[in-house]
Amino acid sequence: MDPAAAARMLDEFEDGADFDVASTERIADELEAAAEAQGETVLLWRTRLLRATLHEYRGDLAASARILSDVLDWAGVHGCRQLQASAHRVMARIHRAMGDMGASLDHCLQCVNALDDTTPLSIRIANLIKLADAFARTGSAEAARERYEEADRLAVGTGNVYRQIMALNNYAYAEYEEGNGERARAVLARLRAVVEAHGMPLGYSVLDTVARVETLCGDHDAAERAARAALAALHGEDLTQDLDAETDLLLTLALVQRRKGDLAAALSTIAHVQLESERLALTYNAAEALSELSQVHAARGDFENAYLALCDYNAAQERLSSAEREVQARNRQVMFEVAEARRQAEWFREQALRDALTGLRNRRYVDEHLPPLLHRAATDSSPVTIALLDLDHFKRVNDTLSHETGDQVLTIVAGLLDAVDVGIDGFAARLGGEEFLLVLRGTEADAALDRLEQVRHAIADHPWQPITGELPVTISIGVSVATPRSTQSSVLSQADEALYVAKRTGRNRIEQAATPAGSTSRRWRDADALAS
Repeated sequence: MDPAAAARMLDEFEDGADFDVASTERIADELEAAAEAQGETVLLWRTRLLRATLHEYRGDLAASARILSDVLDWAGVHGCRQLQASAHRVMARIHRAMGDMGASLDHCLQCVNALDDTTPLSIRIANLIKLADAFARTGSAEAARERYEEADRLAVGTGNVYRQIMALNNYAYAEYEEGNGERARAVLARLRAVVEAHGMPLGYSVLDTVARVETLCGDHDAAERAARAALAALHGEDLTQDLDAETDLLLTLALVQRRKGDLAAALSTIAHVQLESERLALTYNAAEALSELSQVHAARGDFENAYLALCDYNAAQERLSSAEREVQARNRQVMFEVAEARRQAEWFREQALRDALTGLRNRRYVDEHLPPLLHRAATDSSPVTIALLDLDHFKRVNDTLSHETGDQVLTIVAGLLDAVDVGIDGFAARLGGEEFLLVLRGTEADAALDRLEQVRHAIADHPWQPITGELPVTISIGVSVATPRSTQSSVLSQADEALYVAKRTGRNRIEQAATPAGSTSRRWRDADALAS
């Protein structure tokens, strides 16, 4: 399969809300095989994310979480922000299903923060809506409104009517949940203007929101018309992935009928809900029907049956809660194990990227992070200065004193280097033995050279006498300045050549490699030489 076509297909799955699990499983098999055969690593991990989503749809949240943890680890290391965003979005749904709204909100925030300029706008808008929903569920109404409005503006700007309707419908329902009927009505008026302008009918989900908002505002006739229109709009829809849609709409109709005072009709509607809930094994809807039934009996003055229905509702809720608690406990244990394993893996990985003696970054870290740093710098035209630093006559310290003393010297020098302001994503590293590396990003070459001169002085002027006695500790530095075409190999090679010159011409000095234009190198001597 063509990688571009595969990527578009995965975009559709990530952008869509519902899909058939069985057929999608087959497609995932094909995509994974194609990605492996073609060496398309990003597509391979996106396919694994799709598998995590399939596990979530089946209710196997633990299996989904395990895959998502691996996806997030890989995406974090390789800077794949779109994959990070998508994984956090699924994680948010999993935590919501487990009842942990705080963690769900946190993952929604991480999802939106991971979005970048490569993210399709439709997905960006969808993620903003999900973040707004998460804020609404945690009681942050104002934060929710800001995100719904932002999603609406983006949808208008891109002509994405479907996403605009989704944003406004969820916005109105959130206001309904807050008890703000008139505010919800105002949002729905905006939604109606959108669908009318595009000659579109209102979908059953929007009509259900309209029914609930109108009955909250006291217009029960308008609410009943909307509730019945929602049921009519539902007919002909494919409900294989939304089996409880009709019973949800019927519960809204029963609510409206009760508030309107049409109690006989409400009883008939509830009976229909109970039959359908039993037929489709919809335990949640069956419980909600009992709650509505209790309120209808109470409105009729039949308090005995109201009490009996309420008792049945409480018992059903307890059974649901007990089952949910068991599932949540199992899932939380798995989530804890996944999180703990991830923390341990991150700790081991962090240790693997640090020098054991000095705590600085090591050669492996340099090999992983310097190439992408140079690429980013070339993209945004930020300056990068590379400095190789080598202790002068370090063998004398080891041979004359001891290797333990040598280790002390290396550790102190590392501390001095670690204190240097290296800029955004710059770093200090020990390459091995007495050789170190400083990568300074965001500082112009002359200022970087001044900073390195300060480093040279700091090392030479450090009070070494209690450690090395009469033996001085100085350092020679070779410097190269990156260009848009620089590679790790080229900048390190140039800095190494400059370091060789610094060693050959007296040590305890800085030598800058020739610029790409071939200009002469800039020489920096020790302080005594400059004074002479």
